[in-house]
Amino acid sequence: MNQYRDFDNYLKEYPDENGRFGAYGGSYLPKELIPAFKEITDAYETICHSAQFINELRRIRREFQGRPTPVYHCERLSNYLGKCQIYLKREDLNHSGAHKLNHCMGQGLLAKYMGKKKVIAETGAGQHGVALATAAAFYGLECDIYMGEVDIAKQAPNVTRMKLLGARVIPVTHGLKTLKEAVDAAFEALMKEYKTAIYCIGSALGPHPFPMMVRDFQMIVGEEMREQFREMTGLFPDAVTACVGGGSNSIGTFVPFLADPVDLYGVEPLGRGTNPGDHAASVTYGSKGVLHGFESYLLQDEAGEPLPVYSVASGLDYPSVGPEHAFLHDKGRVNYVTVSDEEAMEAFYLLSRLEGIIPAVESAHAVAYAMRWAREHCTGSILATLSGRGDKDIDFVVEQYGYGEQYAPRKAE
Repeated sequence: MNQYRDFDNYLKEYPDENGRFGAYGGSYLPKELIPAFKEITDAYETICHSAQFINELRRIRREFQGRPTPVYHCERLSNYLGKCQIYLKREDLNHSGAHKLNHCMGQGLLAKYMGKKKVIAETGAGQHGVALATAAAFYGLECDIYMGEVDIAKQAPNVTRMKLLGARVIPVTHGLKTLKEAVDAAFEALMKEYKTAIYCIGSALGPHPFPMMVRDFQMIVGEEMREQFREMTGLFPDAVTACVGGGSNSIGTFVPFLADPVDLYGVEPLGRGTNPGDHAASVTYGSKGVLHGFESYLLQDEAGEPLPVYSVASGLDYPSVGPEHAFLHDKGRVNYVTVSDEEAMEAFYLLSRLEGIIPAVESAHAVAYAMRWAREHCTGSILATLSGRGDKDIDFVVEQYGYGEQYAPRKAE
């Protein structure tokens, strides 16, 4: 139990005054942006303790976002796999269809407090872009979303939603034309507009204070599910799992459980396999490096340049991971595992067929690991964060995989 007591004062200790989680995090910025990020840090550290800000955010979550989202028992899926019970935290029922709105509404409120006129962001799967466009419409802000051309083609429904909400979707045409390049482009735009705009990063990464700020806003996920599961069952789950790309839904899931006797599993995308360029499993295969203004695990070549990455899930194909995940990995508190494209797609179709829930392909990685865990354990329970719904993915999935007949549930002999 000592390993859990080590985390009793975790939120007071991490990050430190330099924005570091042990050896990771920090702020590596061009000198032109240092004042802009100090302004954001000072503003956030002021309002995060303000009763007015906290109460307004609680009202927005309740009346606009539809929180709390429920915990759901997957009875048919559990029975299909064995005796272990699978539960889902239904962030797909959060307004706009994913966990991303949790930090976007907070960042939008911060932008209003700072007197900014525009929010700038990157997006991969489009869920962060949709969430920020939603927040911008709610607060009356301009919104520029940078998105790689590859992801624009894969995520057409979310591109349409962003434009309907009034956002300007700006295609990124260099490099691999996916998430890393979108982040690059958003940072370049911020250098020109930081006096009137605020950058709203899409995950728990980037320069300080973003990893801390996004974690704080996303902790509502873990706080709710911890209370809800105990109310439902009277127990803690044996294990908790969430998918990890940059790591926002997962860090928000894990932190409230750090001091509890619960096994935690972060699920990285193994993609097509272990060769460089075939996956985006930064913790599993990366090494310490700096990207986009922060230090963490990074998939990199011998010269320290980011390697190409791949995942069937556009929101997971990032070559690094939030610094708090790197820290929790090194501390041994969170186990980081991998799930392949094939396993994720099996989970996508089985959850759809057996529970009537079409998950985001990103979220299907967490469901796939929950299924693996259930198959390996005769009893017990695992609670997975279903970070988003799959509306955005259905055209791409059907084009690539059909209607999933190969994954159809098999009848018992």
